Amino acid sequence: MDAPTLPPELLADLPPAVVAFLHALVAENAALKTRVADLEAQVNQNSRNSSKPPSSDGPAVKRAPPKPASGKAAGGQPGHPKAERALVDHPDRVRDCKPTACRRCARRLAGDDPAPLRHQVTELPPVAPVVTEYRRHRLTCPGCGAATCGDLPAGVAGQDGPRLRAACALLTGAFRLSKAKAARLLGDLCGVPLSAGQVCATEAAVGEQLRPVVDDLLAAARRHPANVDETGMGRGRWLWAMVTAVATVYRVVRGRTRDEFTKLVGPGHRPVVTSDRHALYMHLPDWRHQLCWAHLRRDFQAMIDRANGGSAAGTALLALSGELFGLWKRVRDGTLTKARFTGKMHAGRDFRVRFRAALERGAAAGCAKTAGTCRELLAREVSLYVFAFQTGVEPTNNAAERAVRHGVLWRKQSGGPKSPAGAAYVANIWSVVETCRQHGRNVWEYLTACVEAADHGRPLPTLLPAATTQAA
Repeated sequence: MDAPTLPPELLADLPPAVVAFLHALVAENAALKTRVADLEAQVNQNSRNSSKPPSSDGPAVKRAPPKPASGKAAGGQPGHPKAERALVDHPDRVRDCKPTACRRCARRLAGDDPAPLRHQVTELPPVAPVVTEYRRHRLTCPGCGAATCGDLPAGVAGQDGPRLRAACALLTGAFRLSKAKAARLLGDLCGVPLSAGQVCATEAAVGEQLRPVVDDLLAAARRHPANVDETGMGRGRWLWAMVTAVATVYRVVRGRTRDEFTKLVGPGHRPVVTSDRHALYMHLPDWRHQLCWAHLRRDFQAMIDRANGGSAAGTALLALSGELFGLWKRVRDGTLTKARFTGKMHAGRDFRVRFRAALERGAAAGCAKTAGTCRELLAREVSLYVFAFQTGVEPTNNAAERAVRHGVLWRKQSGGPKSPAGAAYVANIWSVVETCRQHGRNVWEYLTACVEAADHGRPLPTLLPAATTQAA
């Protein structure tokens, strides 16, 4: 904010020292006003106008759930298909329920209904651990007198079987249970006595066994367009997430730097990276970097909320971004072809002309923050529209933001990993869990197969689609 100038007629008869003092006061007052405005904008930040998560919003910012566009009441509508559990073709037990007498005249009834009404009740069986005892006999040689003990079978390691170790990893890695709660659940539900220390040791072992799987996921992910995001994990550590069409990979490292970003995506990474506007991504070439439009909408809302000379530009930019999302939604639901959408996004076409004009108005606005954001977007204009021309690229970074949300919730519960081994475990188990979800795999079954393969020294089963492994 430029300091206002004092009228010369007021200063004509004043000594030079007084004039200099007044000018200093005016400049200081302008600087203080700018600082107050910045602090007020900082205090008023929320999930709608900044990168803060919705969980940090105060009660005054909470919005009511959106009403259906149809205007109808929420919930199931009259005539909608009923959601019910499918009947099992081969139930474990069948009990016939036959009436003994007519409900009207009480006459005795007999026989069978060829098409009886079927009502099934599902119950959990009593869960009891299966304990296998290996008796290692020590036999003495009648010749030399040496005692020889029998060996355990191949694949037998420790006191816990593969399914039990996989269950420990599943509870702490996928469902964010603490070590103590995971031990208590396995004790109460399955009758397996475990301590928090045993769960911790199991975590470390399973995390190390999964390392080859995660390395393969990372190598495959680097060949595809990626959504990347990062968040703090406490104790100087940062969680990085890279989401692609074939895999989701996590890393917990000591920095939030360009070097760590390069280690994640690989030094020769060529596919498009979608991210927010953090400075560590700005070294990417324009045509390989898609800026997140969801983040941009928050920036435009912040321009409006500052209620100054940049608010008009923010209003125009927010409306244009809504128009873009409306067109992209039509592409997603099939009512607009990708080719026609791409045509609308070419340089010189109507939408880009209007959006660039709004950015230029914002760059000339009296608000320094609005002007700075608009100038940066003008310089990176190509990065706004990469998704329109590249296959497999989305206009937002929502996929990566959803991926790091799991880590944020875990950090709030636990305070973050407390050791390098713990950091490696959460990165590996989350990579496997999220990639299993992507491909519709049963996480417990896959973890069990990995633990069994590692115990027997066999290659671990892959999580990558067959087409991906063949292409590699």
